[in-house]
Amino acid sequence: MRLAQVFVLVLCVLMANPIGSHAADLKSDVAAAYEAFNAAFNKGDAKAVASAYLPSAKILPPTHAVVSGPAEIEKFFAGFFANGVTNHTLDIIDAGGDDKIVYATANWSAKGKGADGAPQTLGGIATHVFERQADGSLKLRLHTFN
Repeated sequence: MRLAQVFVLVLCVLMANPIGSHAADLKSDVAAAYEAFNAAFNKGDAKAVASAYLPSAKILPPTHAVVSGPAEIEKFFAGFFANGVTNHTLDIIDAGGDDKIVYATANWSAKGKGADGAPQTLGGIATHVFERQADGSLKLRLHTFN
């Protein structure tokens, strides 16, 4: 009986380690996706930003519009760049999911201009749903922010 209890305890410990490292891997995968997104955004490259999304992806901005597909997503971000939005950052709050679907929440911030043209800090909370690609990278399926 004692040997069976030791076996169960060892099995539980071995199973717990991959779960913890899996969560850490998800967070680092999201951090890499965010780093690439920020780099493309801060270059003002709407096409590169749009390439972070799946062809069927949706963006749900605070305007209540639904932005869908590569052309609309590229146009959406080109509007930010035309209005002088720069210095975009995404800072992870949390990440989770599995080998196929990954979700994350983040604080986002950027610099822009107010209606009077004065410098303004922008920011809020974003939620992302990613789909893992065959090469292991993450592509956005859904993006909503306030």
